[in-house]
Amino acid sequence: MEVYKRYQQAMFNISLRIVKDKAEAEDIMQESFITAFNKLDTFKGEASFGAWLKRIVINNSLTQYRKLNRYIMVSDEGISEETEEDQYETDFEDYSGIKAKKLLECMGELHESYHRILNLHFIEGYDYEELCEILNISYANCRTLISRAKESLRKKLTQAI
Repeated sequence: MEVYKRYQQAMFNISLRIVKDKAEAEDIMQESFITAFNKLDTFKGEASFGAWLKRIVINNSLTQYRKLNRYIMVSDEGISEETEEDQYETDFEDYSGIKAKKLLECMGELHESYHRILNLHFIEGYDYEELCEILNISYANCRTLISRAKESLRKKLTQAI
């Protein structure tokens, strides 16, 4: 019960950011705890328990989201190694003064796939390789999605200011 109390709110928030439905997020969070407790013998201790549990919650959340057929994949046809991200790096504006609440509001207005990948990358802290594995997409597709999502967020932030 102590483990549940310690991690339940954080795991609920992670799931909620992915599925965007409180009841669904609560179900996923509870199922993830059950899965973690049932598979406790597979926990190797290579990462913290919280990180291991977080991965279970994210995987369960993404699985549930895909079951609802709301997940849209972006094709990697015609994507070169040089992505759009490279062209925007020199044209970066400083948004450090923007309040976190406004940033999260703008993120919430993004296309589902953009919101999801930015959430996993910037809020949950996954790198490109981990995102490729979690979302089952190619590295080039991952970079392109993040680049397009960041540009879309920049436009929303510019309009909001």
